[in-house]
Amino acid sequence: MSAYRKIFPIIYENLSFIITVKSSGINFHSEEEAGFVVQVSQQMGIPLFPVHRLDKMTSGLIIFAKTSEVAAMFGKMFENREVEKYYLAISMRKPKKKQGWVKGDMTSARRGDYKLLATMDNPAITQFVSCALRTHERFFLIKPHTGKTHQIRVALKSLGSPIAGDERYAQADVARKEERGYLHAYALRFHLNGEEFSFVSPPNEGERFVSDACKVQIEMWCMPWDLF
Repeated sequence: MSAYRKIFPIIYENLSFIITVKSSGINFHSEEEAGFVVQVSQQMGIPLFPVHRLDKMTSGLIIFAKTSEVAAMFGKMFENREVEKYYLAISMRKPKKKQGWVKGDMTSARRGDYKLLATMDNPAITQFVSCALRTHERFFLIKPHTGKTHQIRVALKSLGSPIAGDERYAQADVARKEERGYLHAYALRFHLNGEEFSFVSPPNEGERFVSDACKVQIEMWCMPWDLF
């Protein structure tokens, strides 16, 4: 594995957990190189317990528990949908509708892809609002109510608005021209041991995310839980 290690920002720490920010393009778990979990654990000098994950292309907020007991508590909270998560995404295509819900069962497709079905036996549930940014750019604020693999990426594709830079669900040759996949875990809110926690971390990678138009809209979405 590579000896190179990136220093990740720790935006909050207490005796139970830390909140850090994953960069785009880094595997969550180790493959050919040390993954995000290993790198942050080495940075902190203690073993950490991931309680959720992000795809390689996705940047943003991640919770690490400091003990297995706290990890189990977070696991139950995620299972009971007691952790609110909010994401930002940019597409180069206008969606079929500007805001609302995407609901449906998900199933495996070819080459590790997933697809949305019309059935509702155990559906992925995604809520969103969107607005225009610069020419051809559509900006999304997304609240997933379930935690299915590739849920947001599949939901936006089903709206006709695949995420810019998503080589799996957008047109691959066009996606490869982007600096990154434009999906970012933007905000978290939850209660733990009777205390409320909320965290917001705007993206700082990718020209589309750091454009003036995008920054202005992010300011308008600075309290995402008030919009759903």
